[in-house]
Amino acid sequence: MDLTVSARKKGRRWRFGPGSLVRVAVLVAAGGAALAMVAGGTGMDSDAAGEVAPVAPTPTVTPSSPAASPSRVDVSPSPEAPVLQEPGSIPSTGPGRFRYDDRTGPVLGAAGGIRRYRVAVESGSGADAGEFALAVRTALAGPGSWVESGRLRLRQVDGAARHDFTVYLATAGTAGRMCAAGGVDIRVGGRPYTSCRAAGKVIINLDRWRLSVPHFVEAEVPLALYRTYVINHEVGHELGNRHERCPGRGEPAPVMMQQTLFLKGCVANPWPYLDGRRYAGPPL
Repeated sequence: MDLTVSARKKGRRWRFGPGSLVRVAVLVAAGGAALAMVAGGTGMDSDAAGEVAPVAPTPTVTPSSPAASPSRVDVSPSPEAPVLQEPGSIPSTGPGRFRYDDRTGPVLGAAGGIRRYRVAVESGSGADAGEFALAVRTALAGPGSWVESGRLRLRQVDGAARHDFTVYLATAGTAGRMCAAGGVDIRVGGRPYTSCRAAGKVIINLDRWRLSVPHFVEAEVPLALYRTYVINHEVGHELGNRHERCPGRGEPAPVMMQQTLFLKGCVANPWPYLDGRRYAGPPL
């Protein structure tokens, strides 16, 4: 079955509230930067815990620009409908063996201690380790990512190198087992649904990576934005951050909010830093 879902009409605005179009533009701008770099050469830490292809071109707007204020957003519609889900069948489980991207990436961030991470995809998942590594780097590079604090730098290393944590892309069945081994239950309705963080492991569920979540799809939030969110959310747990709540209807959702399960009136947002400042909600 072809599971591709796109906006019903070309040229329409995406329907997810004030400020969120800015986040999409930032994401695409950051993705372009990461592509250029490649071409050049907590216990209950998951979204379930406690409750748990190219992107269409858009205008470039950075979090620090005047247009980033929700009250001043005026972004022209994209000439192409955004990709909301990835087509094709998705294996529900795999062998639990992983292939690592063997490249060493650039240092992300300007200052602070360096935390090194590896990137791996499960064999038989149909995912490419290099493509996944690029998506991870795009999310962690920002602008708006964790390195914007000025107290942290991140760098991808190859699979055999010394590292602080590993970012895995795993089938739902394997993700469920890995998360359970780390003390995290990612099941919703009896099935592995969310992603999670276990000690030294950021585990991204292939189902979510390919399909996003229904409320994002219904609101026509691009799949690339969901991917950036889920990486920054789970890496946020690895960095010691806990879950947060929506600060108010119509406000950007904090990246540590469980956006995979709900938005609670907030609008989708994949970044921990907005306008150069740490953006957070009330603790959960």
